[in-house]
Amino acid sequence: MASKRPAKYDILFEPIKIGPKTMRNRFHQSPHCIGAGTDKPGFQMAHRAVKAEGGWGAINTEYCSIHPESDDTMRVSARIWDAGDVRNLRAMTDAVHAYDCLAGVELWYGGGHAPNMETRQTPRGPSQYASEFETLTYCHEMDHDDIKQVQQFYVDAAIRSRDAGFDMINIYGGHAYGPLQWLNAYYNRRTDKYGGSVENRGRFWVETLEKVKNAVGNDCAIASRFAIDTLYGPSGVEVEEDGVKLIAMADDLVDVWDINVGDIAQWGEDAGPSRFYRQGHQIPWQRFVKQHSKKPVLGVGRFTDAEKMAEVIRNGELDIISCARPSISDPFMPQKIEEGRIEDIRTCIGCNVCISRWEIGGPPMICTQNATAGEEYRRGWHPEKFEKAKSDDTMLVVGAGPAGSEAARILMERGYVTHLVDSAEKIGGHLNDITSLPGLGEWGYHRDYREVQLDKLAKKNRDSQLSLGSKKLTADDVLSYGAEKVIIATGSSWNTDGVNCLTHDPVPGIDASRPDQATPEQIFRGEKKIGKRVVILNADTYFMGPSLAEMLSAQGHEVTVISGVDFGHYMHFTLEYPNLRRRLIEMNINIIGESWASRVEEGRIEHYDIWAEGSKREYRGPGKMPRNENTSHKWLEFDTLVLVTGRHSDDALFRELKERKDEWAKNDIKGIYIIGDAWAPKLMADATFDGHRIAREIEEDDPQSPLPYKREVSVWGNAYLPDGEYKQEWKA
Repeated sequence: MASKRPAKYDILFEPIKIGPKTMRNRFHQSPHCIGAGTDKPGFQMAHRAVKAEGGWGAINTEYCSIHPESDDTMRVSARIWDAGDVRNLRAMTDAVHAYDCLAGVELWYGGGHAPNMETRQTPRGPSQYASEFETLTYCHEMDHDDIKQVQQFYVDAAIRSRDAGFDMINIYGGHAYGPLQWLNAYYNRRTDKYGGSVENRGRFWVETLEKVKNAVGNDCAIASRFAIDTLYGPSGVEVEEDGVKLIAMADDLVDVWDINVGDIAQWGEDAGPSRFYRQGHQIPWQRFVKQHSKKPVLGVGRFTDAEKMAEVIRNGELDIISCARPSISDPFMPQKIEEGRIEDIRTCIGCNVCISRWEIGGPPMICTQNATAGEEYRRGWHPEKFEKAKSDDTMLVVGAGPAGSEAARILMERGYVTHLVDSAEKIGGHLNDITSLPGLGEWGYHRDYREVQLDKLAKKNRDSQLSLGSKKLTADDVLSYGAEKVIIATGSSWNTDGVNCLTHDPVPGIDASRPDQATPEQIFRGEKKIGKRVVILNADTYFMGPSLAEMLSAQGHEVTVISGVDFGHYMHFTLEYPNLRRRLIEMNINIIGESWASRVEEGRIEHYDIWAEGSKREYRGPGKMPRNENTSHKWLEFDTLVLVTGRHSDDALFRELKERKDEWAKNDIKGIYIIGDAWAPKLMADATFDGHRIAREIEEDDPQSPLPYKREVSVWGNAYLPDGEYKQEWKA
């Protein structure tokens, strides 16, 4: 499609020279983790290649370990240890090059932050310290021989990277890794020529860059990711002190600077969740680099708006827009800007669920907005291409929440006549409530994208309909509707009786029909008057309890939380937790942790410490507990009790329809299926995936059951490296 972009975006599509290479535009997919590493080369190749197809000028791996003593297991990183890794990563570079796109690799040496749980090697660092990020991980303090050896690791890895077809070699000094540990006096306590002054502390970095440039600088562009400010004030790296001084020291050795902020223990200050940070939040620090460097500068900041991207380049704050999460949410963002299709961009919502899967340690990466992320190779899904409908079946989707709206969108994209029916006036389901919570407004981009696309698709196919604000469909309505296939996406609700993950039972006295007790839905709908003293009873590990606590406190209520699970635990993985805790402390929200409720009476709740029944156990016969009675019960008074104890599927419609299966055939119904929270409460990303998957597989014999996917596994008996190469490679 010919370019229809407004002239104000032209600057984003200007080529830029980076050493011996030229980027075709200013869109750079920064190194980011997907869970592929080098063990899943198909996944790595397909995920990166679809972005190259979508118009990005340069695509990077995730952080790529240069040696076995930089092993991040349990997480998944890429590796460039040996010829096998070269072979596997070449699949990615070949695929990326097919779209006139540069391929980059980020060379990572973790030092004291590398747990080495698989290799069991000992990491080395500038001084010996215990990692504040990993558990029980200490590094060995390097002597001068160690320094030369580790620097040679970088050189050998750079040569292997060049041989794998990479155009850009990035020496990773962000997130408190590798060279940044030497620059940062927080880690570097040396008194020799590698410690003390900034010139000495920067020496390891400068020497490493010099050696890598001498080795591959004629063939590859040399980049260096630099956390220009660790955000700890004088105890760490500050942008106007050590930051710009290192830039001056090493400027002649790099072809492009890759600038971010923060460290690794709280790297949500870099990959800032939308709950706390807007796009471009790192610019106040990044802008200093252009004032002290002659080289191009790229930087991240969850850039989602073409206006902002063009602005920071015109203002001379950055030369290249680097994106991780926005490139996952929409791999075709550059092409859509080029074609003037801004409204078709799947805007990143900044929920950081993509990051959560890497933090947990389990591939693949997922995306709340883009259900095809991580599925490009193993399921063969493309974010913009859909197999045409294989039948004339008409489709009814009941429920327009995340799962239902996505199912309807994909069915319409495929050409199926589809009716999407919901009693609400707007698509989005529970998301329409969630976006009213503090900091979660940008999550509404999920709804907005589907709203725009469904409206377009319905106008394109006049037989498809969006029936919003209609009466709730009964089983009789569905049976007589006239659709051959029906998808039930009626969502879930919060429990009204206190059923929870700890006891699996109701809590005596909990009843959301009482005026002094409320579920989240009742609060959102304004059905209950909220009193001054609020107690939140929490057994959910994600955002609802903390968000309600913040909202109600901001409204002037005195909030206490009784939580039987780690309050906001999943938010460790989405990087929201540190600032969430700071926010709750600022608001004087009292958290009574590891406690649960035994009963509720009017205006008061009895709670207890869940571990207070004694450490000793013994067999006492049937019907008797093996531990002592818990005597830690205390009463707490409230004016309103908020129930965040658990969710249940709103699946009554599906269950009735299934019970009446013998009526399907006479109504010409071929199948009725259930997806999303109606099947089981889950993450919004997984509900969206459910809707996407069933729409892709609707013609299969049993669309309710997912098709198997391609698994990348090592085959027993096949050598990873040819015989005789192991000893040579591992001596590198």
